[in-house]
Amino acid sequence: MNHLIILPIMLPALIAPILVMAARHDLVLARVLSVAAAVLMLVLAVMLLVSASGQPPQMYALGDWPAPFGIVLVLDRLSALMLVLTALLSLAVLIYALGGWDGRGRHFHALWQFQLMGINGAFLTGDFFNLFVFFEVLLIASYGLMVHGGGAARMRAGVQYVVVNLVGSSLFLIAVGMIYSVTGTLNMADLAARVPEVADADRAILHTGALLLLMVFGIKAALVPLHFWLPGTYGHASAPVAALFAIMTKVGAYSIIRLFPLAFGAGAGISADLAAPWLLPAALISLALGMVGVLAARQLTQLVSFAVIGSMGTLLTAVALSSPQSMGAALYYLLHSTLAAAVLFLIAGEVGARRGGADRLAPGPVFGGRGLLSGFFFVAAIAMCGMPPLSGFVGKLLILDSARGAANAVLIWSVVLGSSLLCIIGFSRAGSTLFWKTAAAGKDEIAPPPRTSVLPLVSIGSLLAALLVLTALAGPLTGWLDVTAAQIYQPEQYVDAVLGEAGGRE
Repeated sequence: MNHLIILPIMLPALIAPILVMAARHDLVLARVLSVAAAVLMLVLAVMLLVSASGQPPQMYALGDWPAPFGIVLVLDRLSALMLVLTALLSLAVLIYALGGWDGRGRHFHALWQFQLMGINGAFLTGDFFNLFVFFEVLLIASYGLMVHGGGAARMRAGVQYVVVNLVGSSLFLIAVGMIYSVTGTLNMADLAARVPEVADADRAILHTGALLLLMVFGIKAALVPLHFWLPGTYGHASAPVAALFAIMTKVGAYSIIRLFPLAFGAGAGISADLAAPWLLPAALISLALGMVGVLAARQLTQLVSFAVIGSMGTLLTAVALSSPQSMGAALYYLLHSTLAAAVLFLIAGEVGARRGGADRLAPGPVFGGRGLLSGFFFVAAIAMCGMPPLSGFVGKLLILDSARGAANAVLIWSVVLGSSLLCIIGFSRAGSTLFWKTAAAGKDEIAPPPRTSVLPLVSIGSLLAALLVLTALAGPLTGWLDVTAAQIYQPEQYVDAVLGEAGGRE
């Protein structure tokens, strides 16, 4: 077995308690340990990506218990890709947090590591029970990060976030209970082998459980009508926390991509393509409503939050088309949208800090670094809205091309292009208001403190550079992603890696 597979979970699980016990009163030591762990995580994720690129899916059996009875982790091209994306995002955003955000509350770095543990575990786990466990780990950590720094508005948003996710967790348990009752397994590979064998009388229970899981993953992915929690949560979180949360919606999308082609794909008999009739309409509505929200937003963080909802609609539209070509396009857009959303949240945080804590889309006094930040915002807005020549344009072009043969091609093209226009108008209005229009400061307005740390700007610049690299390497990267998409739609490779190596179920 490849013992590197467990390290993305073990590394943050070990660093987090060390931070609590040894560095809770020493911010400098906490920063050193946290950054060192982030760098090591990125190196480890790249090593796993290289390993997954040259081999079929690999299983790691904890305690050497055979699947499907024991706990298994599975590394394939998709999970390795998500690990690299998470590690890259975490390191870049952590640099931003070192500019002072991490000192505004206790245990920031420990919570950060527990969050990464949960996210990495969700990407690697091979069974639904442990997917639930890792969901709870990342959610508990996210509760702490959400309210980091305090404030009444942040606490209210945190309570709403907790309630929504508790409901989601309850539905998750009900769904896996229903699926287990008719299949006798929660192992993903074993489920793929057993779904075609489920008796016709039990199909309704199986389908209800699967669609409940789709609902749970839709909550995580902020899919309409389950999106209502996101604008308040992301809009009130601190900038680095909101930027890290850009990967949280992708955990929901990853779960949909992992489950439905594997267990309810072409080999599932009458249960094949179970999610598509529900997923496509919800994704298109999410895309449309998200961009309408961009147009109507009154705060920059609110605008970015609605852009995230719209981008999730674009991503899941491609996923709902259920073909290797559309999945390859979806994976490229997943990378782009995560980085674009994160950098926009960081820009919003920096603009708010330089304007005295206000990110309202209204004219304000001139603030320091306005020229550089306006340039950053311009590039990030072009990327998010899908304008040429950046990665958002490439991603949307790939999705539109993959939809040409679909039955709803005209509708998909219309919604994608129309929503892009709304996005352009919304971001143009926001940029012109924030960076071109000025107003005299009020008599009672407190001038913001001067910004002395360059780390936030370094972090923003590095994420924008990643978007430029994503654009420049679109050709070879889409080739690699097409192979990854083909592997997703060949579930026998995944099943053989888990059950074949372990000898299968007796």
